[in-house]
Amino acid sequence: MRRLLPLIGTPGSHPGGRSALTCRFRCGDACFHEVPNTSDNAYVGDVIAGAIGRRSMMRAAAVVTVATATGAAVVGTGAQDARAAQAVEGGAAARTGHTVDKAARGLRFSPVAPNTADAVTVPGGYGQNVVIRWGEPILRGAPAFDPEHQTAKAQAGQFGYNNDFLALLPLPGERGRQLLVANHEYTDEVLMFRGYDPANPTREQVEVAWAAHGLSAVVVEEDRRTGRLTAVTRHALNRRVTATTEFRLTGPAAGSDLLKTSADPTGRKVLGTLNNCSGGTTPWGTTLHGEENFNQYFANASRDTDKRYGLGTGATERKWERFDKRFDVAQEPNESHRFGYVVEFDPYDPSSTPRKHTALGRFKHEAATVRLTDDGRPVVYTGDDERFDYFYKFVGSKRMRHGSSRSVREHNLSLLDEGTLYVARLTGDSPAADIDGSGKLPGDGEFDGGGEWIPLVTATARGAVSHVDGMTVEEVLVFTRFAGDKVGATKMDRPEDIQPSPHTGKVYVVLTNNTNRGKAGSAGADEANPRNANKHGHILELTERRGRAEATTFGWSLFLVAGDPADPATYFAGFPKDRVSPISCPDNVAFDPHGNLWISTDGNQLGSHDGLLGVATKGERRGELKQFLTVPTGAETCGPIIQDRRVLVAVQHPGEIDGASVEKPASNWPDGPGKIVRPAVVSVWRTDGCDIGV
Repeated sequence: MRRLLPLIGTPGSHPGGRSALTCRFRCGDACFHEVPNTSDNAYVGDVIAGAIGRRSMMRAAAVVTVATATGAAVVGTGAQDARAAQAVEGGAAARTGHTVDKAARGLRFSPVAPNTADAVTVPGGYGQNVVIRWGEPILRGAPAFDPEHQTAKAQAGQFGYNNDFLALLPLPGERGRQLLVANHEYTDEVLMFRGYDPANPTREQVEVAWAAHGLSAVVVEEDRRTGRLTAVTRHALNRRVTATTEFRLTGPAAGSDLLKTSADPTGRKVLGTLNNCSGGTTPWGTTLHGEENFNQYFANASRDTDKRYGLGTGATERKWERFDKRFDVAQEPNESHRFGYVVEFDPYDPSSTPRKHTALGRFKHEAATVRLTDDGRPVVYTGDDERFDYFYKFVGSKRMRHGSSRSVREHNLSLLDEGTLYVARLTGDSPAADIDGSGKLPGDGEFDGGGEWIPLVTATARGAVSHVDGMTVEEVLVFTRFAGDKVGATKMDRPEDIQPSPHTGKVYVVLTNNTNRGKAGSAGADEANPRNANKHGHILELTERRGRAEATTFGWSLFLVAGDPADPATYFAGFPKDRVSPISCPDNVAFDPHGNLWISTDGNQLGSHDGLLGVATKGERRGELKQFLTVPTGAETCGPIIQDRRVLVAVQHPGEIDGASVEKPASNWPDGPGKIVRPAVVSVWRTDGCDIGV
């Protein structure tokens, strides 16, 4: 996930007032380079626009209030549990006419008010603690964190920086313990190193940053009396994967001339993984991780293929190319082709080599979520997090096997190497003249449409075939964006997380925002991307034909159009808008045990910090949206996990505000004044020991 919109309350010279610091370190100034997709493909906003206004008018009651409960804000410390205070009497429930008892099951809590507290704020009656912070030792021999004397060797044994996607996996035979896997998307060097000089980083600083990227696996243990979750340091399954760890390239493009370098003439071995954003867990017990803004790490690019992927023509922000020529496209033209894949990691085998699956295509993967067909084949949904780019589906051809033997696990690790990669094309059912980008209701009174999955490549054990005229298999899988352009995929407003519901099978596609929609030279609104200058984002609900995951056609409808509920262009699945929390820039999503969709935000444009919200997806309360927590100053909410008795979030880049540094911090989270700001994982639970939201 990258932030392309302003951090709330942080004035700056960048478009929309967003933080220049975020633009530099998060996404490599993605909003300052030209939009990479210059194809004439349809824009999904044009497909959706009319229905928003129509449904809003059908719900014509004026919106007066939004959820404004006062929650409990706590700064986490290592010395004691962070405890939630009680909500102020009355709270949002009374002011919106919404009572906790009548809310959808799983959402029965007093919503947290929009706020700008430098803390994780949770509802009254809930407690929290910091599970693990950047720099805490997790491997044997790793030293305690010392921000004034960081070394690459130390960081390689410590929890990485800017935690994003989270997975919690069972740990058979170890009662009360689970295995936590976390992505480490990118590094904020100015917030990591005292006296950091962006123009002249040292080799040690660069190597610390390499070690702070990647993945962490760490066993965590729960305290059943309090709900507190803590890391088990130096467990045998704890592991760090960094920017210098060896990976295998697998699938049809592995070994291609497009992937060979001077250091790897086989085209099958890569060092490291970069900018891991969201991900997913597999039914066979591995985790998937999407390499997103990899373009920002590579200098001196010049080819059209580089431009389509957003690589810059000059030096990079971090200057890594000064210390390793593989980050200099002029010297190693194929190295950048080896990033931008879905990574598969086996957390139960510390000796395993992680894999990069070329069969799932190369682009800025935001996530990779998995479901199985009725006959046990994997289906993976993934989005390309760029303005006007596409979302994809991979349907495997091999069936998952059950068991834990080495042969079974090796078979299952090959499931994502054979199958068909598709890209989505959406159509609306309203006349083009009815779609003007304002949210005005189309004449047919509906806000939905159909779609098809267009095949790009099919891979089998005997070989692979391209379905894209004029492109080979290797070209489709290494330059997947070009393949989507050629087959006429639908341009979307930054496709991020895509989650199939385990309860209904419907698929939710999160579109974070796109302020370029409708600008001169850019695509305008369509029925699936309803608003020009879309700064708040929206969520689509897809229904695969006959409910079959492998279907090649689907229906879609608008589920949620984000923004201030008082804005007539917003929509909450038809639920009364005077009874919902405001939401802006949806990003990661996850389902709770009751079938509610929980949404984390990135880049809130409504004057509040980012947070985590839950929304009912079925029943009479469908569309009921309630805010559960907010995160500290400058931070983004990532990686939500919703269990029966616990919610986990990754608090990413706290303090990431223009002008902030180690010397001038913008946040004191999580350890208070005088301590360096540190990204961390937070656990939240009910203090009475009952399940979340019931």
